[in-house]
This record gives sequence, structure tokens and C-alpha cells, in this order.
Amino acid sequence: MSHASELREMSDEHLELTLKEAAESLFRLRIKAQTERLDAPSELRRQRRLIARAKTIQTQRTSAAQAAAKPSATP
Repeated sequence: MSHASELREMSDEHLELTLKEAAESLFRLRIKAQTERLDAPSELRRQRRLIARAKTIQTQRTSAAQAAAKPSATP
């Protein structure tokens, strides 16, 4: 589910839920990395990138909504 195209197809609520789950997972992985050895250290990078993709898509949607709501400055 980490592909940007899959994230773009999600609703805003589902994207927010995915972002929260990824953040919680990253937190748990960081704690686990400090206390013991991780089975898959690459999972840290995967979760960070998923969070970045989700936040990027949220920002793009917000910018698009603001641009659509803002009337054009051209007379």
C-alpha cells in the first residue's frame, strides 16, 4: 500500500488513518530498535517514506482545494 498512486485513490479520512497507523508503527519500531535488534531494519525506512508520501498527498490536496476556492486574480 505504499505506492503513491494507491494513496492518491484513498479518501481523505482513509489517508489520515493510514498516516496515523504508519506513525504509530514507526514509533514502535524506533523503540524496538533501541531495546533490541530489529528483524527488518529496512522497515524503518519504509515507514518513514510512507509517512512522507501521505503527507505530500495531503498537502497537494490542500493546495488544490485552496486554489479552487480562491478566485482568479485576472479581470
